[in-house]
Amino acid sequence: MRVLGIETSCDETAAAVVTEGGDVLSDVVRSQVALHAPYGGVVPEVAARDHARAVVPVVREALARAGVTAADLDGVAVTSRPGLAGALLVGLQTAKGLAWAAGKPLVGVDHLVGHLLAVFLQRDGAPEPDERPAFPYVALLASGGHTAIYRVDGPALGAIRELGATRDDAAGEAFDKVAKLLGLGYPGGPVVDRLAADGDAAAAAEAVPAVMARKESLEFSFSGIKSAVARHVAKRGRPEGQALNDLCAAFQGAVVDALVQKTVRAARAEGIERVVLAGGVAANRGLRAKMAAACARRGLGLFVPPFASCTDNGAMIAYAGALRLAAGERDTLDLAPETRTALPRVTRKGGGVR
Repeated sequence: MRVLGIETSCDETAAAVVTEGGDVLSDVVRSQVALHAPYGGVVPEVAARDHARAVVPVVREALARAGVTAADLDGVAVTSRPGLAGALLVGLQTAKGLAWAAGKPLVGVDHLVGHLLAVFLQRDGAPEPDERPAFPYVALLASGGHTAIYRVDGPALGAIRELGATRDDAAGEAFDKVAKLLGLGYPGGPVVDRLAADGDAAAAAEAVPAVMARKESLEFSFSGIKSAVARHVAKRGRPEGQALNDLCAAFQGAVVDALVQKTVRAARAEGIERVVLAGGVAANRGLRAKMAAACARRGLGLFVPPFASCTDNGAMIAYAGALRLAAGERDTLDLAPETRTALPRVTRKGGGVR
């Protein structure tokens, strides 16, 4: 089975052809980072307009690289939720038109499910199939728009359960906001990660509090650490040189410690020995290193996708869609975009006593 996946939920226009077994035949991603950088974040209208310009060339390139035509496909998968409404609509209309014209089945994919299954993608140089996790596993999904821990018992929506999530900012969002405070530009995560590697977290520890450190909680809150950095900058000005590296190291260390500790805690509470990293923040070197060390200490198996499978991509959408098609599921041309995930939430947004 060969499935085309189309992803336009936020600021990447992506398309890929993937088999039911997870073999990536092609994967094309067009980033909008340069468009949004002057604004310090994603502008929804700018994103939607650029998707409209880019989606057809990106799809054509994905088909060409895979050496197939629309007639050779077994189905078309597209991100239908969650995401920016206008951006989602571009991908949906493209997928509907292609599926209708080629007489192929259409399936919508929840973007978060795509991330949670991206660990199964087989790219050049990726682990062999027997090195991929078995179900169930505990997954940390951390990105610019989402941060949550899930128990994944299978690929279907009903087999995925949220164990804890952020009450406010996502981890990636916190990285971007702190980077903006420090004058590091957008996107901020990769820059903070690079500077943190040369910093001493202990030297700036007083400027950065722990992230919602209650031992029994699997929830996150990153607004407090962002505000602490803002107060530090307002009081002392933007740091430079080694002081900047130290502050980045302290900030990243606090965020990563919370992500690692709570993910490991969730795995032990669920009695599961397999941990998966997913989402754009899974590309962070500090997170990968600390999670690997923590899992090794506790005898947990850690599975981390290649960098290309962490950030938004069409391959994860194609694979999740292929599994839906294999299960006999189909969507109609009435499929509409939804800004919220279909996965049930257990974590309530905002502060206050739980």
